[in-house]
Amino acid sequence: MSTLIEQPVEARLVAAAPRMPSIPATLHYDRSDPFAVRMSFPAPATLEGVDVCWMFARELLVSGLEDSVGHGDVRVRPYGYDRTVLEFHAPEGTAVVHVRSGEVRRFLQSTMELVPLGLEHLQVNLDHDLAELMRGTC
Repeated sequence: MSTLIEQPVEARLVAAAPRMPSIPATLHYDRSDPFAVRMSFPAPATLEGVDVCWMFARELLVSGLEDSVGHGDVRVRPYGYDRTVLEFHAPEGTAVVHVRSGEVRRFLQSTMELVPLGLEHLQVNLDHDLAELMRGTC
């Protein structure tokens, strides 16, 4: 079984213009970092013209399907019948995107088949991670 899950999603960038442009995005999950998910945007979809990747807690995405969550750089909330809003806050500004909730649910279901919620700690190798942190500190 693969240790990585990648799922392309259609994101709609919320902007001042009346029509929200569709931008490509990809949700990523890696069993070796079981508490986190990443959402990446290719260079053509970003204002800076470079690939952008946001990392945040999988639990934030799970909870954000049902309620408004997040107080930091990433905030998630449901919107209407089948949309989920993700807000990405950076010093340069805020990006707000809508994603179909069904796509998010499918992605999360795949991650939970790989690593069930509540069992993420079983995937973490603390001895290895601590050794990596300590290498180069002396």
